[in-house]
Amino acid sequence: MNMGDLFGMASKMKEMQTRMQEAQENLVKIIETGEAGAGMVKATANGKKQLVSIEIDEDLMKASDREILQDLIVAATNKALEKVEEKAKAELQKSTEGMIPNIPGMDLDKLFK
Repeated sequence: MNMGDLFGMASKMKEMQTRMQEAQENLVKIIETGEAGAGMVKATANGKKQLVSIEIDEDLMKASDREILQDLIVAATNKALEKVEEKAKAELQKSTEGMIPNIPGMDLDKLFK
């Protein structure tokens, strides 16, 4: 391997590092909402797997519905996180296209935790 190859490889690594950093910063902009109980509970999360907001229908605000409400919040949150994870993976693949070879079994999820 000659010096030109080394410099070219270093340049590609720096470009990939820059793209990965940009992709990580963009994850905050990816927003998804999950619903449960026919839309009575809505949870919204971002691409960093952070819960952004929860909306609860007023009809569920009775003390007798407390357990149901708790279950619906968990269900809606999990749905939002599943949706946002799919979009985050797609964003990562898009931003690193051509930079990282598509290796079966290679798990890129750890890059966004």
